[in-house]
Amino acid sequence: MTSPKTAARKEQALAIQDLRAKYPLSKLLTYFGIPRSTFYERLKAAKRIDKYHQVKQEIAKQFKRSQETYGYRRIWYCLIKKGFTYCQETVRRLMTSMGLKVTVYSAKSHYHSYRGHVGKVAPNYLHQQFNAQKAYQVLHTDITQISINEQVKGYLSPVIDEASGAVVAYATSTHPNMKLVSTMLASLFNKLPQRSNSIMHSDQGWQYQHHLYQILLRQHGITQSMSRKGNCLDNSPAESFFNLLKRECLNRIKITSFQQFKTVIEQYIYWYNNVRISANKKGMTPNQYIRYHSNL
Repeated sequence: MTSPKTAARKEQALAIQDLRAKYPLSKLLTYFGIPRSTFYERLKAAKRIDKYHQVKQEIAKQFKRSQETYGYRRIWYCLIKKGFTYCQETVRRLMTSMGLKVTVYSAKSHYHSYRGHVGKVAPNYLHQQFNAQKAYQVLHTDITQISINEQVKGYLSPVIDEASGAVVAYATSTHPNMKLVSTMLASLFNKLPQRSNSIMHSDQGWQYQHHLYQILLRQHGITQSMSRKGNCLDNSPAESFFNLLKRECLNRIKITSFQQFKTVIEQYIYWYNNVRISANKKGMTPNQYIRYHSNL
């Protein structure tokens, strides 16, 4: 496996070779501090065919296409789809030699909507059993916050399909109020298949205890489920999506307006649903998983 240092030496030898048309080789070797014998050894090595050249090009392409968020496992799935047959360990080594590494960004802010028992608390029907296989069978919702400036915060209220991980509906606002949640539900009801008999799981936030939210769910045949108080693991699919959203997108850029926040969210969700593959879904995107398993 070629190390970055060895690759740099080969590039240096090729650069010297290009400069020989303008300058004497002896002066170039003195300038770069390389013995003549070493120069010819490096030049010979640089001209050897790199058997990994083609796959390296594809790795770099897929890594850039993923917005530098794919590790070697998801890059491996991309390569399989392109006809390459290298094992995951080879892909990992190649990415290391190329200096391709996913950078993890920590979260910036948190939002908690719990205000005690301000309405009716629904039972927990899931008990951390996140094993849905069919799309729209189990849905998860929550609200997350990002600070835009000292005066303005952006809020996102999505609906996550447990089986596929897809964001099937969402709404954004500058306030975590019932209008935000009602807009999210309206978007969901327009997409939800008839007689889906879905379960909608959330935490015990005041919005989900609100009578309007609960009435709307009943009107559309949706069974409400709630996490235990203060237990974020009970709603892991929603928490996992927020973690990805912030690591892969929101915490990597500077957002200066609510309009920019809306645009960034829209673009990320489209990419997340239709482009971003998942290793635990055998290299499929969320929408591909829905089509494959549900024929929707």
